[in-house]
Amino acid sequence: MLPIPLKITPEPSARKRKRDRDRAERIRLAGGPKPTLRERAVSLAREKGEVRTKDLTDIGVPRHYLTRMCEEGLLMKAGYGRYRAAVPKAA
Repeated sequence: MLPIPLKITPEPSARKRKRDRDRAERIRLAGGPKPTLRERAVSLAREKGEVRTKDLTDIGVPRHYLTRMCEEGLLMKAGYGRYRAAVPKAA
């Protein structure tokens, strides 16, 4: 005996402004949202192994982000002005 499929009611769509719909469409066509500064910093550190503060500021990451990223465990300070991507801990 096959189960009777339930009718799924679509979620009520909130009305969006035209400019919001247009912006969402532009982002979708461009391949999705751009990576955040933190994602860019961590990917650069993983790619190069060790990065300098200058390397990160060249891609647009402010210096005060580096301290926060170290506190959050995204980067590790390797020395004065040098950072490495933190290794994720196994669960």
